[in-house]
Amino acid sequence: MSTSQARHAEVAALMERILYEVKKLIVGQDQFLERVMVAILAQGHLLVEGVPGLAKTLTVKTLAATLSGGFRRIQFTPDLVPADLIGNRIYNQKTGEFSTTLGPVFTHLLLADEINRAPAKVQSALLEVMQERQVTIAGETHRLPAPFLVMATQNPIETEGTYPLPEAQVDRFMMKVLVDYPTPEEELVIVQRVTTEPPVISAIATTDQLAALQAECRKGFVEPALMQYAVRLVCATREPGRYGLPDFAPLLTFGASPRASISLVEGARALAFLRGRDYVLPEDMTELVPDVLRHRLVLSYQALAEGLDADALIVRLMQHIPAPQKALEPGHVAPA
Repeated sequence: MSTSQARHAEVAALMERILYEVKKLIVGQDQFLERVMVAILAQGHLLVEGVPGLAKTLTVKTLAATLSGGFRRIQFTPDLVPADLIGNRIYNQKTGEFSTTLGPVFTHLLLADEINRAPAKVQSALLEVMQERQVTIAGETHRLPAPFLVMATQNPIETEGTYPLPEAQVDRFMMKVLVDYPTPEEELVIVQRVTTEPPVISAIATTDQLAALQAECRKGFVEPALMQYAVRLVCATREPGRYGLPDFAPLLTFGASPRASISLVEGARALAFLRGRDYVLPEDMTELVPDVLRHRLVLSYQALAEGLDADALIVRLMQHIPAPQKALEPGHVAPA
């Protein structure tokens, strides 16, 4: 076995141990768990939509425990202010000096619960945190710990009293994952586990090991054909007529930004890495397309009137622009 193969076998074994430890407590939700791991490895952020009670918070908290990382949960409410998120300067009457108190964003895994219930100024405070991984308080910059992941949740069944997320912020989430109810069999196991003594979760990896895995993940090979496929998909949401989809133009107000192309490539690398490979296959990328694109497409009134949603348009888009079946020769450029 070569050094590279031994390294990937070691990585796959570590990932398997992490997932095994998480699954001591979490039942089902395999795709959700996989997407969380992809986001961590690709250093992206995750937007999760699902009704209450589906173990979204528990999943992230358990994962943080297996990675020896810090975990904070912020319940977003209409009375929240930016200082509650990033921290503030506090005056000490005894010393007559100001001191900086850092907010709950200074952690490794941050869960922003019901993010759309906070006003726009609080949501905007997350922009620098998510993009720059730093916070500025009174002109002083504070770096966040690494690795850092924001997982934000939205409740799809209650929209009264909520504030729609700005497009600039939504675009900073690498993926939007939809979490569904468990099957009856899974729910039975959930009830059995919750009503007995909870298992003890052990730390499997350190944050330093995770940082090394993130660096290793970025070395994964992506064929030029797959990169071109990602770019074609994303560009087709902005200029559908150019890619043979003129009927899409009235259905989309805005398409996806170049961040979507980057997220597809980085996410496919991470998914391949999770599966023990240092190269990306077409299915690694196609599996992530709905999660990467669904929150970046702004549908027109016509599309909404026809009862369409982003996922339906993505299916049609992927049918029209198929993934490459054969790798391109080095230096060869696929036709537009």
